[in-house]
Amino acid sequence: MSPVPPAVVVLAAGQGTRMRSALPKVLHEAAGRPLLAHVLRAARALAPAELLVVVGHGADAVRERFADEGITFVDQPEQRGTGDAVARCAGVLAGHPGPVVVLSGDGPLLTAESVARLLEAHRDGGAGMTLLTVEAADPRGLGRVVRDAGGGVRAIVEERDADEATLALREVNPGSYVFDDRLWGFLDGLDDENAAGELYLTDLVAAYRRAGLPVRAVRVDDETRELVGVNDRAQLARADRLLRDRVRRRWLHDGVTMTDPATVYLDDDVELARDVRLEPGVVLADATRVGPGATIGAYAHLSACVVETGAVVAPHTVARRRRFAVD
Repeated sequence: MSPVPPAVVVLAAGQGTRMRSALPKVLHEAAGRPLLAHVLRAARALAPAELLVVVGHGADAVRERFADEGITFVDQPEQRGTGDAVARCAGVLAGHPGPVVVLSGDGPLLTAESVARLLEAHRDGGAGMTLLTVEAADPRGLGRVVRDAGGGVRAIVEERDADEATLALREVNPGSYVFDDRLWGFLDGLDDENAAGELYLTDLVAAYRRAGLPVRAVRVDDETRELVGVNDRAQLARADRLLRDRVRRRWLHDGVTMTDPATVYLDDDVELARDVRLEPGVVLADATRVGPGATIGAYAHLSACVVETGAVVAPHTVARRRRFAVD
């Protein structure tokens, strides 16, 4: 029998006070897409039976931006922690017979491959709870993963609750999990006796272990180790850079020539064909499409444009919603 499709919950209710912005954090853009859009793309790769987004701060703006995308929105009017956020999905998902995947809406570097690997490990490993971990280059501000003698996950300790020995750990929790259907009962047992006064989803590690159910971890080794999530403008700039690096690598692999790749600036939704040539300083944005064999001259800036097969765009061209054909 085919496995039951998962349900996916994406947590997007936080205010993001460190962004110092009226715009909800998950609507800030990296590589031309909102942070939440990157996470939703990874989630949709699982072909979920249900896709829920928990909204709170700026809920109306998030709903409007992602309207008509097949998402069920769940309100968390008071941000009482990640455990509370997931618990609010029980009315929709309590009868779901398959696994529940929970992702953080501010983690744009999360890939579909990593999420698929997480779900596969959960299904194959017989765990009650499975989570992604990374060996972070800078673990400050992140929950540390504490393992037992057998290598299983013993606890996830938030930084403000950690002692010096725990703070020295570099393996961290980027906020991606899979749970079995015991999730809903265990959520009822969470308490807010911690430094933040919140209901931590990470406290479910203890609940599963008390029930004799394994908690397993899947360690990933991609750009996520450089940036687990986005909490301020500096991290947003890093996310943008890392995502654009990823976009350039993908198109170089697929047969696009860039004479100076470090200076080429591509949005994530740009479409390029084989044998396209991009000269130094090119900027392509807003789903610009470039056909086979076309050349974009140095320092051209195209937004929402179409460049037909074999066309040549002159250097320093600035255009929006324009079509370029062979002369």
